[in-house]
Amino acid sequence: MVCLVNEHTKIKFYVSSAMLTVLGTVLGLVISFRTTSAYDRFWEGRRLWGNIQLAARNLGMIIWIHVPLDRKAIPGEHERSRPDRQLRAIIERKSMMNLIQAFAVSVKHYLRSEPGIFYEDLYPLVSFLPQNIHGNHSVPTPRESSEDSEEKGNDEMSLPMWNDSRNNTLTSKHPKKRSRKGTFDPEGVLPHIASAVPLRPARNPPSEHVTDLIPFLVVFKPFGDLFRKMIGKVRHERDSGTRDWFGKKKDLTPIDSNVPLEISLFLSSYLQMLLAQNLLTPAMATGYSNALVSMQDSLSNLERIRTTPIPFAYQTHLRLSVWLYLIFLPFEIYTSFKWLTIPAVLFAAFLYLGFLEIGQEIENPFNYDANDLDLDHFCLSIQRELAEITAHPAPDPNSFIFSQWNQPFAPADRRTATDILHERQQHEEGHTEQAVIHGVREDLLKSYREIIKATHHRDTQGAKWFRNDS
Repeated sequence: MVCLVNEHTKIKFYVSSAMLTVLGTVLGLVISFRTTSAYDRFWEGRRLWGNIQLAARNLGMIIWIHVPLDRKAIPGEHERSRPDRQLRAIIERKSMMNLIQAFAVSVKHYLRSEPGIFYEDLYPLVSFLPQNIHGNHSVPTPRESSEDSEEKGNDEMSLPMWNDSRNNTLTSKHPKKRSRKGTFDPEGVLPHIASAVPLRPARNPPSEHVTDLIPFLVVFKPFGDLFRKMIGKVRHERDSGTRDWFGKKKDLTPIDSNVPLEISLFLSSYLQMLLAQNLLTPAMATGYSNALVSMQDSLSNLERIRTTPIPFAYQTHLRLSVWLYLIFLPFEIYTSFKWLTIPAVLFAAFLYLGFLEIGQEIENPFNYDANDLDLDHFCLSIQRELAEITAHPAPDPNSFIFSQWNQPFAPADRRTATDILHERQQHEEGHTEQAVIHGVREDLLKSYREIIKATHHRDTQGAKWFRNDS
């Protein structure tokens, strides 16, 4: 419009460039700060999930390696045989490994404001946990009313994770299972446990709208909804509660129950049982406690990111300032660009509005958007690592160190550990212990020199090539 008025009328629309130049510089700095702060939240979320993965790995190794299989019979178990006690210990350890995996999965659902435990990737891992304050494993079915549950008395008082899960499932609409590409079905390897409550999918993203691909079409959505109401064709959207009147995705509200906290309570009670039965050394107990504290600390920081958005007044004022700058920009640059003002303003709008949208997109990196953190990938990585830990039987190191497949003193001495010990026994009379140790130290020194010679030459050549190129 500015170009048309200036070209075809006697009216000249232009303003001094001094004010907008200063304003553009200030807006650039503010937008840069806005994007940087949003990316800091994104990166901190990724770092905290890395901490959870590391703590889960350490906790899993402590449970699987350092919790012993051979245990003394306790009162009431004296009639059990040693193999039976070992089998019970293996089942016990593997169940706790499943709880570590359940902690990560529950954190994922918790950050996405998905309450409860009745999900295909979570319920099979925690279904064996007690469901009420008396430790019983029974919970009212979905068809039972709240009055019926109260009539049963305190014996049927469910724990928070079960109450929140049941209420959420009953009030939700019939969930539509999301299909995965090909035969990818990670939930298929989890335990198959029957549930009185229908399990929701592991992923529950909101349905995609055309406004997600073409954002400016949101201005027409209210008129479209009004037209459908007028003609009587009101379409029910299963995720209508996650979008506002203009079709924009809402920020999900935090949930009441804290399932990860409840799971960590069971992991902590397991540590208390190990200490009470003297099954864990003080050093390993400290490592167990530190890993659990690290997981809880990461959860608290993730919750802080999730529940503390950028202030609304700051976002609104910044967005309004950008739009005012873009509105007055054609009046400033017309005298220099003429008809090129149109693409120039479009390019400026693309830059400024793009950075604003990027900041808003990654401000909460825990949802299902393409630019969010892949929480499902993190949980599957933890699942694979825990399964890899449990795949190892943790044998006695003597069974694999002193074997014919180990050459500990290579390259100076190519003999295997078995050959070294065998020759030591054959020549035991002719060599003193000091002579044997001295020979080993000579081999280690020779190995050091050979390794330096074999590896240092290539590094020196690489540095020489680098100097020649530069």
